[in-house]
Amino acid sequence: MNKEEIRNRVKARKSLLTAAEKRAAAYEVFRRLEQSAAFALSENILLYHSLPDELPTREFLDKWAERKHFFLPRVNGVNLDILPYDRSRMALGAFQIEEPQGDDVADISQIEMVVVPAVAYDRRGNRVGRGKGYYDRLLSSTRAAKVGVGFDFQLLDEEIPSEPHDVAVDMVITESRRIVIRHLPRRR
Repeated sequence: MNKEEIRNRVKARKSLLTAAEKRAAAYEVFRRLEQSAAFALSENILLYHSLPDELPTREFLDKWAERKHFFLPRVNGVNLDILPYDRSRMALGAFQIEEPQGDDVADISQIEMVVVPAVAYDRRGNRVGRGKGYYDRLLSSTRAAKVGVGFDFQLLDEEIPSEPHDVAVDMVITESRRIVIRHLPRRR
C-alpha cells in the first residue's frame, strides 16, 4: 500500500470516531506516555496542538503545563518554529491549527522529547504524515526522543514505504500498546 492509500484508509476510519472515543483514546495514550521513562526524564517537550481528527492534546497540556516545559510548533513557510506553550498566547495559524504567538522561538537542541503526530506508523517507527514534510525537516535536526502517538488502527502491521528523507520515531504509543523501536539499518 502506498502512502496516499494509507492516508485515505486512516482518514476513513478516523471519520467514524465519536468525540467520546477520541477523548477515551487520548486518555489511554497519554497515560502510557506519562508512564514512560522518556517522559519522566524529559523537561522540555515539543507537543502538537491537535487537529479535529487527531488525539486531543489540550487536557494533557493543561495537566502537565505546571510541571513540564511544553513547546508547540508554528508553521513558518516550509519549516516549523518552536515556541513555548502559553495558553493565553495561542491563535489560529496555518491550516487552521492553534499555534503559539510571539517572537521567543526556541532552538530544537533545547527539546528532549518530541511527540510526533502522524497519519500512521509501522512497527519499525516509519510514519506517514500529511505529506508536507514539516516534521521530517524538524526531526532530522534533533537527537530528542521521538514518540509517535495515535489510535490503535494507526499502527499498521504492514511496513510503510520510506524515503531517505523520512525520519522514524523511537516509540509508538496507542491506547492499547507502547512499542519501543530498535532502529535497524534501512533496507534500500
